[in-house]
Amino acid sequence: MIRNYFITAFRNIKRNPIYSALNVFGLALGITACLIIILIVRYELSYDSFYKKSDRIYRVGLRGVVDYNAHVSVAVVPAFRNDFPELEEVSQVLQSYGIIKIGQNRFDEELYVCADKNFTTIFDYSWLAGDVQTALVEPNSVVLTKSIAKKYFGNKNPMGQIINLDKKYNLKVTGVIKDVPSNTHLSFNFIVSFETVKAELKNDMTQFYSIGDGSAYVVIPENYSVKQLESKLPAFVAKNWGKEIAKESFLVLQPLKDIHFDQRYLDNKISPTTSREIYWALEFVAIFIILMVCINFINLSTAQATKRAKETGIRKVLGSSRKQLIFQFMGETTLMVFFALSIALITSYIVVPHVAAWLDIGINVNQLKNPIILLWITITTIVIVLLAGLYPSFVQSSFNPVKSLKTKGAISFKGIKLRTGLVFVQFVISQILVVATLIVAYQMDFLQNQDLGFNKERILSFDIPDVSKNTLLKNLLTEDPNIEQVSFSSGAPSYNSYFTPFHASELGKPKDEVSEIRSIDEQYMKLFGLKLLAGTEINKWNEKDTTRYIVVNEELIHELGIQNPQQAIGKQVTIYWKLNAVITGVIADFQSESKHKKRRPCILLNCFSDRFFKASIRINPYQINKTIEHVNKIWSKLFTDNTFKYEFVDEHIAA
Repeated sequence: MIRNYFITAFRNIKRNPIYSALNVFGLALGITACLIIILIVRYELSYDSFYKKSDRIYRVGLRGVVDYNAHVSVAVVPAFRNDFPELEEVSQVLQSYGIIKIGQNRFDEELYVCADKNFTTIFDYSWLAGDVQTALVEPNSVVLTKSIAKKYFGNKNPMGQIINLDKKYNLKVTGVIKDVPSNTHLSFNFIVSFETVKAELKNDMTQFYSIGDGSAYVVIPENYSVKQLESKLPAFVAKNWGKEIAKESFLVLQPLKDIHFDQRYLDNKISPTTSREIYWALEFVAIFIILMVCINFINLSTAQATKRAKETGIRKVLGSSRKQLIFQFMGETTLMVFFALSIALITSYIVVPHVAAWLDIGINVNQLKNPIILLWITITTIVIVLLAGLYPSFVQSSFNPVKSLKTKGAISFKGIKLRTGLVFVQFVISQILVVATLIVAYQMDFLQNQDLGFNKERILSFDIPDVSKNTLLKNLLTEDPNIEQVSFSSGAPSYNSYFTPFHASELGKPKDEVSEIRSIDEQYMKLFGLKLLAGTEINKWNEKDTTRYIVVNEELIHELGIQNPQQAIGKQVTIYWKLNAVITGVIADFQSESKHKKRRPCILLNCFSDRFFKASIRINPYQINKTIEHVNKIWSKLFTDNTFKYEFVDEHIAA
């Protein structure tokens, strides 16, 4: 009987090819969209959840210096181990980059970590070679990821091999692990033992504010209250670094699974944060899409049902019961849904790699085989069959056989009015999605074209490995007529990496506030088009001067209680706790962070040329490629051991 249902269903599909094609491809498109959305949502919401101890791992952060900081001093970890012996694990991690040399081969590695022996027991990576307990104990040890081991040594056994890091360390390979999953906030290519660099950090091991690129992680015991630990942190800071620091700065514990979604933190260079609400909204979009394709299927099916009234009438006259007719029409629906599902799966296998590359996320077609995804596909298929098949089946099986055989053409029935309601619902959902898309598009356009307070066009930015060659580099760059301007600094306006406390006792502001601080040369303000509101631009600093001269933004003078920029000229502030500085100029505020955040106080000064490790050049728009090639040649002559890497400031902002 069931076989007969499907044979009949297949014949009906062949008999109405246009109707069948519309229904099948409509369903296939909807299922494909939902599959891709589910893969994206599942990938994003699973960040850092694959570690066995993920529910008990916390990153130690800092609050009070500048919002929330993901990094803490290397002095924190030894103190944690001493004062909180009840913690299961405590680990120190430093993020860095450098140049690897193996024989004559050179590799410019953008990301590696220095970590102690506890790191690999907190984060349970899959080991392919080496001992997890001892691999990072000795100085000059390194653990490689599988892909990096392949990159460095090919098919050779990497264990025991020596690699040179930054011409300073000869590192012995003591372990190989599987590649780190992409859905983690802590990515790296290899792990250098913390003992290798520990001696260089001797001066930082006692300083609370020596905050570099270090992170601390702790694992709390099972059934241990994290709130209990947090309540002890103020006394912990006061005991180890003094009550004054404890009044202004607070250590906080950030759950591992929240790191990817916590947008309060400043440093998100490796893994930019996002919002869970975005992916919840995407889930609703997937539900809306399924509803729309089901409504579309129902409308087409009920429209077709009135044309098949005579077929239904004949079947009833020949003895078919309503139950049998419902099974027949449900069989037809099921067959069409399976056709649609097959097309959707094939389409997904083709489209998913392109979506992954476009969005730069770690989804792949193999994830379609995941049991959870397969379960979702099964449940979704059943739901679609029921939603899209039950109502049309009941409609088609409800016709009066006598009336349907006597009536010429299509007949009407009371339930057909539901189609009007379904069309209305479909229209509403469509409009919601269209309007939401337009709002997002306009918002993105607004963010892209909003006045940033500086000129970002045609500016190329790149790091300088050796600032002692800046003068020679500048002379060579300015010889190129296609390079309009050159400036050296600690970073373009869209890069905020350094902060300083400041106060002004003479203005009644004895308590420290926090400001961004940028070391810039004399060309910086002109290159980026910073608007001077009062005073003079930055001048070259005379090393004989005991007083520093600074240019500040509007936000900073407002913090000092000054509204008129002209009145701020000549006022003295104290920066870096003890350094006296005089305000010689005030500029308009500019955006240095995400446009979702407010603009901060900012100090520009020209007295630390050793921090001019970022070059910015404005390029002739008609000779961009030629100019970049020329800059690359200059770079290669001056910095033979480094690879020329650059980015345009406007692209950095867009990212």
